[in-house]
Order: sequence, then structure tokens, then C-alpha cells
Amino acid sequence: MKYFKFILLISLLLFSNQLYSKDKIQKPKVYHGENVSGWFMSEKLDGIRGCWTGKRMLTRKGIEINCPKWFLKNFPSYKLDGELWISRNNFEAVQSTVMDKIPGKSWKKVTYNIFEVPNAKGNFLQRLDKAKMWFEQNRNSFAQIIPQLYCKDSNALNSFLNDIESKGGEGVIVKDPKKTYHTGRSKYVLKVKRFRDMEGFVVAVNEGKGKFKGLMGSLTVKISDGNIFKIGTGFTDENRKNPPKKGAVVTFKYYGFTKNGIPKFASFMRVRKD
Repeated sequence: MKYFKFILLISLLLFSNQLYSKDKIQKPKVYHGENVSGWFMSEKLDGIRGCWTGKRMLTRKGIEINCPKWFLKNFPSYKLDGELWISRNNFEAVQSTVMDKIPGKSWKKVTYNIFEVPNAKGNFLQRLDKAKMWFEQNRNSFAQIIPQLYCKDSNALNSFLNDIESKGGEGVIVKDPKKTYHTGRSKYVLKVKRFRDMEGFVVAVNEGKGKFKGLMGSLTVKISDGNIFKIGTGFTDENRKNPPKKGAVVTFKYYGFTKNGIPKFASFMRVRKD
């Protein structure tokens, strides 16, 4: 009997992680000038995706996040989707805090910014209202709803994007408010940026030359379609002294593709650990 209960517990834990696997969450497509009049727009926060199962916080890949108990005080028993975030241009700080196995004092700087209530009934705004009303009645100063602005037309979107970028923000998310909740890559949720970003695996760390002699000069990266190329820009001095290891997943920004499918003007952004 004890063995059966143990197997059941393990199965439940595995199933819980699968609820928020990369195939079970909602993911935006890239904006290409679609008509988004009447949609709602919000800042795309550059943090760690936090998927609340009703009991635990998981990353976008289903890795458990060790939140302090006080951080999760009064969280609901239903699912939430949001971003664990500190401030603009501060991804490394939030990543090191959130992905630490033992939560530290830096968690007091983190907020949980909710942008969706998975499986709740109603349209987008009605789903968000469910979380808003919950936290109005069950206070938690670390949880908040990401403000949603009505998008009148493409001019309004461009104006909002310019404002966000002028403040150091990453970009904008626009969402069709009429749609019920759904998972997977969605044409009804779009991310708007001046540049695109992508992830790849480090296959080699290349030594630098000239002023970078003795340091990392570039990374050789392999992306999902099999293309392999080098990234030589975007690194801080610390990145070059302590480069990502072979096999690490890195995020880089780029501006379109060459005729051979290689990302143009690829520039390093960060190492992903979630």
C-alpha cells in the first residue's frame, strides 16, 4: 500500500510539471503588421516565466521554482501565468534570484506580474478580472496584474512601443481579447519588437584575438534548424572572462536571415537557465 501511494505521488508530481510543459503553455507569435485594432497591449517584461499550478511555481519548461513561502502567501488554488520580474534591463538579477535552489533576500525585489488566468471562463479581460478580484480580497504585495491598454490602431501600437523602448523596455505584447484561453503558439497573441530573438546551443567557445586575447572572442552556436554560426558581439567584459559553457542555451537578438538561413547581425543577450 505504501509503495502504491509513493508511485501515485511521483505520478502526480510528474503530471503537474507536464501541465506547464513547453507544449502546454500559451506562446506568442511575432507581429508582422497584422490588424490589431481593438486588441489589448501591454509591456513585454524581460523576466522569468512563472506558471502557477495552484500549488507550485514552474518555469516555462516545467522546472520548479523555489519561491519563499511568504512570496506565495494568499495565492489561489487555480492556475496563473505571469512573469517573475525585478526591473527593466535586469534579467541576470531576476534569473539568478529565481533559479537559485535556496531562496535568498533578493526575492524581496521580485514581483509576480500576471498576464493570464489559464482555463478560466470568459474572454481575456474577464479572465484577468478573476485574478484581480482574488488579490483584492487576498492581499499579496508581490502579485500584480500587468496593465492592459486598448489598442486603437497601428499608430497607437507604434506609439506605445516607442514609449516602452525609450524607457529601456524589451517590447510589447498584443492580444485579441475576444478569444477563450488556448495553449500553443498563437496568432491571437503577438510579440512586437524592433528586433527578433532566438535561442541556440553553444557548440564551441572561441578564443579572442587582439584586445580579446586570452578571453572569449566569440561563440559558435547551433539553432533548431541545424544552422551553425558565430556570435561575436553583445558580450560584456564579464561574459568574455567567464563565457557560457559548451552545451549552454543562449538567447541572441537578430535582424532577419541571410539567404542561407543564418540570423543577420546576431548579438548575444544572455544565458538561459529556465
